[in-house]
Amino acid sequence: MSTNRDTTTEETASRVLVLNSGSSSVKYQLLDMRDRSRLATGLVERIGESSSRLVHTPQDGEPRERTGRIADHDQALKAAAEELAADGLGLDSPELVAIGHRVVHGGLKFSEPTVITDEVLKEIERLVPVAPLHNPANITGIRTAQALRPDLPQVAVFDTAFHRSMPEHAARYAIDVETADAHRIRRYGFHGTSHAYVSRRAAELLGRPVEELNLIVLHLGNGASASAVAGGKCVDTSMGLTPLEGLVMGTRSGDIDPAVTFHLKRVAGMSADEIDALLNQRSGLVGLCGDNDMREIRRRVDEGDERAALAFAVYIHRLKKYIGAYAAVLGRVDAVVFTAGVGENSAPVREAAVAGLEGFGLAVDPGRNAVRSGEPRLISPEGARVAVAVVPTDEELEIARQTFALAHN
Repeated sequence: MSTNRDTTTEETASRVLVLNSGSSSVKYQLLDMRDRSRLATGLVERIGESSSRLVHTPQDGEPRERTGRIADHDQALKAAAEELAADGLGLDSPELVAIGHRVVHGGLKFSEPTVITDEVLKEIERLVPVAPLHNPANITGIRTAQALRPDLPQVAVFDTAFHRSMPEHAARYAIDVETADAHRIRRYGFHGTSHAYVSRRAAELLGRPVEELNLIVLHLGNGASASAVAGGKCVDTSMGLTPLEGLVMGTRSGDIDPAVTFHLKRVAGMSADEIDALLNQRSGLVGLCGDNDMREIRRRVDEGDERAALAFAVYIHRLKKYIGAYAAVLGRVDAVVFTAGVGENSAPVREAAVAGLEGFGLAVDPGRNAVRSGEPRLISPEGARVAVAVVPTDEELEIARQTFALAHN
């Protein structure tokens, strides 16, 4: 493939391919940054299994599905490229200006989107011990994309980058400094592209510069995190060294006494891997009641299921604690913003999260809260001292925006 690109074409090229490579899946979106439209989206799942599946959806078209074994990420991306080519959107198009990669952990070194070089890739590899489930898959996606289009800028957009603005007293754990530094132990935070996007969109909704606002952003999905954002910069966040810390999540415990791990080793004879699996895969909502789908949990609550009611109460209690804590960190709160799957769609969660917090200036209007919409909206009463908002997140668009901006520098 030729690496010589026409200058005029470079100036008008506007497409960005966004890749999110997981351990056994690849999500992709092709966006046109002239109008931020999605030209195509897709998901390849169960990579390496006999039952692999690719679902590709072109703009204004019906989804197409492939089934059958897809052996590895190389085959997965080539299959995605074939589907894009079938729509006239092939990866060899001169309209494609860059490929943006979601990379979960950027450590201390990366606080901005970064063009991927050999040295950048080595640093991402060095961070594998603190992101063993995510960074290896991200690296595989990068290498595969580089092989497919070696002439294009490949840009890493890091989940941790938005949180690099945290002051040292918020990022540090109170353990021996030498040990912490030797093993890179500190609070990094995750879901950064979501928190960045939602903070900016919330400011637009409020009609004020983000630099003037103090926001509490609640990213509530199967994974969940909170952040305190002052003037568009993160000053604290709930996830830590890994995505395990913080809020109660679908399958993760969130905050827990560290001595629980020692107790399980001594009393239950559990290995480190077994404890890891317990806290990451069999805890949170699923550990409390057997379900991690908030819709199902609410259905069970409404039917009088006590385990579901307890799970919901634990979830909300933790959420309120973080709202209160971040109100204290910020000193003044202009808005509390809900986003991601649960935050955008569960009116009962939003209502319960602020119930009893009237002293903080927080309340929801029942009618506004009940509205289902894909648009940013206020759900607080007219004239409320603190706005409560729902802002749908768009991590892929944020990755594409940052990638496009860097590719055109």
